Amino acid sequence: MTTLARFARTATALSLTAFAGCATAQPAPDSGGEDGVALTIYSSAQPGAINPDMYRPVPGQSMSYRYGNQVPGYATIKQVRTIDLEQGRSEVRFDDVAAYIDPTTVLFESLTDPGGTRVLEQGFRFDLVDPSKLLQKRLGETINLNGRDVKLLGLQSGGMVVQDEEGSIFYHQGMSGVKFDAAIARDMVIKPTLSWDLVAQNGGEHQTRVSYQAQGITWWADYNLVFTPGSDANSGTLDVGSWVSILNQSGASFEDANLKLVAGDVNRAQPQRQNEYMYGVRAAAADMAMEAGFQEKSFFEYHLYTLGRPTSILDSSTKQIELFETARGVPAEKVLVFDGLGGQWRYWGNGLYNDRNLGQGVQPKVEVYLKFDNTDDHGLGIPLPAGRIRVSQMDNADGSLEFIGEDVIDHTPREEEVLIKMGNAFDVVGERTQLDYQNGRNWISETIEVKVRNRKKDESIDVLVQERLYRWAEWDIVQTTAEFEKTDSRTIRWNVTLEPDEERVIRYTVRYEWE
Repeated sequence: MTTLARFARTATALSLTAFAGCATAQPAPDSGGEDGVALTIYSSAQPGAINPDMYRPVPGQSMSYRYGNQVPGYATIKQVRTIDLEQGRSEVRFDDVAAYIDPTTVLFESLTDPGGTRVLEQGFRFDLVDPSKLLQKRLGETINLNGRDVKLLGLQSGGMVVQDEEGSIFYHQGMSGVKFDAAIARDMVIKPTLSWDLVAQNGGEHQTRVSYQAQGITWWADYNLVFTPGSDANSGTLDVGSWVSILNQSGASFEDANLKLVAGDVNRAQPQRQNEYMYGVRAAAADMAMEAGFQEKSFFEYHLYTLGRPTSILDSSTKQIELFETARGVPAEKVLVFDGLGGQWRYWGNGLYNDRNLGQGVQPKVEVYLKFDNTDDHGLGIPLPAGRIRVSQMDNADGSLEFIGEDVIDHTPREEEVLIKMGNAFDVVGERTQLDYQNGRNWISETIEVKVRNRKKDESIDVLVQERLYRWAEWDIVQTTAEFEKTDSRTIRWNVTLEPDEERVIRYTVRYEWE
């Protein structure tokens, strides 16, 4: 028998011994469908930012214990079970709870006799049976190693330093060959375990509910879109499908669970120590019809998605569930944007910038976006949780879908616009040049030339040319070659239509003044 098998057999025996004399909560074989588990998951995951290592197992290591405290989310777990309680004072233990439980959030209730059942003390046991822990308890004592009695002097580098009966000291690599008696692990458990010291006025069968919060579990939305080009280069339609992705590294499995997901930015008290305290809103129970997918409703200032059927969320696993049925033929617009300053703008604040070289040397990239409206008229009109959007387009030559870009969206209410950045255009280029710069004691004058070129052979396109007036808050366009639109206090733009192989040139002069 292998060492791990011996440990497993010993640990099982210890578990049975340790639970003798106390009530162990087990699901009732027939409770009229009332017993079960409910799971409400909250997420702080940034779409697309989950570490891929969290999906990959390492031989001999539990993924839950490696990554559970790194998963950006938590859950409220509610378990209802029927158990036998003794009249008077007794102990109850639950031994299949999440490893990353927050013990300060645990609540035990008797639904059968809430007024006559009182919890005196509760605890969380997480000193799990482990070879190294068992050996640590025997440091300085005699152990049986491969049938010989030796004295355990120390643990080092995954092995043991021992002394035989003749006084010789040697190093034994690994921990195999050690025989343990049951008493050595009497205070250890094989699973994270909750225990209650309680008093019941009425003994017998009680339906009980245990609720707590635990780290190590999260969810996010993944959207799969298929773009179909329209009759021109600036329009098309989208088929919008969505999935909920759930990652469970909590150390517990939840079988046939009633699942709820909370979408929104739920505030939580920040932890003072490494272990994060779990304070969150608690989802109220609701009677939901048994339907195939999620039902959405407003909940406080968030949105609650309730799955209409039980589902199993296993430990160290991911699961995807359809969020809503695919909306087909959603009208979409392709938007090309040339923003001459681009990302440089965000690094400049609200002060005066009189360095003539600021804003020079920008890249001639024209960005491509897809835009659609989240409205009832377009087959949507539902709150969209934050998530990653992947867009594909069919290649008519062989009927295959090819990936064309992805982006992330924040929580998006109904009746709002969704804008997806796809990448940069290949055949459309832009160019931004400073033609003139002058400044005086309380003014700056700058002339900018912007060129955009369409190198497509047979398609006309629309390009939005955007300029950031970053040097000072007070400005005036004193000369321009084309009418512009002012979109905010420091941004102007032109809508330009380009025929194939056409170039358009825009020049403008802006004057900044201050006291």
